[in-house]
Amino acid sequence: MTTATPSKSERIDVRASAPVKQLLQEAARVAHKNVSEFLLDAGITAANQTLADRTRFELGAQQWKAFQAALDRPVSAKPKLKKLLSDPGLLG
Repeated sequence: MTTATPSKSERIDVRASAPVKQLLQEAARVAHKNVSEFLLDAGITAANQTLADRTRFELGAQQWKAFQAALDRPVSAKPKLKKLLSDPGLLG
């Protein structure tokens, strides 16, 4: 899920403890990458996964029908929810 960029013009600085730095160096070595490549690839993958969960989701045919049915269902009164949202909370 990485995206190729034509040029690397921006810099990202990261501070880490010595044990974390050693861990990243070892992982990069095993992956046959330098630490920058390793961190960038891992960061891009994590960013894509995080954002994908917020921008789209995929459903099978049966799940899609159930989802549409739930959206089409008429709104029903929910007195407990209304009370919860109306009453002051513990902090005021």
